[in-house]
This record gives sequence, structure tokens and C-alpha cells, in this order.
Amino acid sequence: MRPRILLTNDDGVTSEGIWAAYNALSEFADVTVVAPSTQQSAVGRSTSVFEPLRVTKVQIKGHDAYSVSGKPTDCVIIGLFALDLKPDLVVSGVNIGENLSFESVMTSGTVGAAM
Repeated sequence: MRPRILLTNDDGVTSEGIWAAYNALSEFADVTVVAPSTQQSAVGRSTSVFEPLRVTKVQIKGHDAYSVSGKPTDCVIIGLFALDLKPDLVVSGVNIGENLSFESVMTSGTVGAAM
């Protein structure tokens, strides 16, 4: 049985990085993309507390994905609890740019989604 992976990022569902990760991971796993509809860099582990979330099933590069109108952490929560994906692993990235300093790691939406 192939493992199931929930794939997200902070650069958005149309980011080249997330689809590069999808292509690599889908060689050995069933991958579901649940990612922000827009760029969400530097939001850390924040969630959308007072904003309504919209989840839209979209097709990008010939693959189904879920576009979420929230933060990267919202995407993971939506994938786990609203979509009931039951992944074996959550992967966050590939990030545009690097997270090399303490400040960039602590504010990174990519890192926040993985936590």
C-alpha cells in the first residue's frame, strides 16, 4: 500500500515549488495538495480565527488540489479534519527562498504548517 501525503506550503497552490515536490513525492506516494490560495509567507503558525475559510477544489497542472483562503496552518487543519485525508505524513514546502536565520524560521509559514 502506498503512503498518503498531505502536501502544503506558504507560497500558494500555484507555486512551482509545491508542484516540484508533488512530482517527486507522487512517484512513491498518493499525494493530496492542500495549499493557500495566495502567498502567505511570514505568517508563522498563525491561523484564521476571525475570517471565514473557503476551500475550493481546483485542477492545476492536470492534478486535483484544494485551494484554501487561509494560512498554511489552516490548510493542514482543513486537510486533517474537514477533508478527513488521514495522511501518513504531512510535507510542507518546497519554499520560495531560504529560511536560514532564527527569525526567518520562526516566522515561516512553511515551517509553521509543518509544526
